[in-house]
Amino acid sequence: MQVEILYRPSYSLGVIRLAPNEEIRAESGAMVSLSQGVVVETKAVGGILKSLARSVLAGESFFQNTFRAPANGGEVTVAPALPGDVFVLELRNEGLMVQSGSYLASETSVTLDTKWGGAKTFFASEGLIMLRASGTGKLLLSSFGAIHEVNLGAGEIYTVDTGHLVAFSEGIGFKVRRVGGLKSTFFSGEGLVVDLTGPGRVLLQTRSMDSFLNWLVPKLPKQSS
Repeated sequence: MQVEILYRPSYSLGVIRLAPNEEIRAESGAMVSLSQGVVVETKAVGGILKSLARSVLAGESFFQNTFRAPANGGEVTVAPALPGDVFVLELRNEGLMVQSGSYLASETSVTLDTKWGGAKTFFASEGLIMLRASGTGKLLLSSFGAIHEVNLGAGEIYTVDTGHLVAFSEGIGFKVRRVGGLKSTFFSGEGLVVDLTGPGRVLLQTRSMDSFLNWLVPKLPKQSS
């Protein structure tokens, strides 16, 4: 599988070129186009219980699409719902914690699940129940805005607003806390942050969907009585 990312970082498009009979899995609604002969199969990947966990706990689609190329190969293009970047990570028998909504597509050798006890320590109001992507293969993630990568050394602590966190290496230590006291949490415009402790890789997005909605909603027309 070969992946090319076009039009980044604001309106990125992932162009996936498949070898003969090769398959790729994508989030429901991520497909933009496909070449002739590519077969699409929609199913609850991993069974009913795993699909239900992804849908209820992590906000992902219950069903996912699997695209299989014909004997002469094929092409599938994918894009996220929000404006922003698409990027490719190569997993090598490792795990990555991914923010709900950032998963776009992956090779079928990459497994997605929500079986991670630490996910319960994140606050649902920030939309940060995490998915665990593991295995070996290419993984396509999306961000709201551009992507910013930080590599942490052993014992290095880095603080991130939870609305800007996209993914981090499995095994990184973390602790969620408020910014300052209770008053600061409600009135500073910040809210909750997570302290991440290396070593490992952290991926951030330059925009927060929660912050955007907080800006947008008050400007929407009010229904008149």
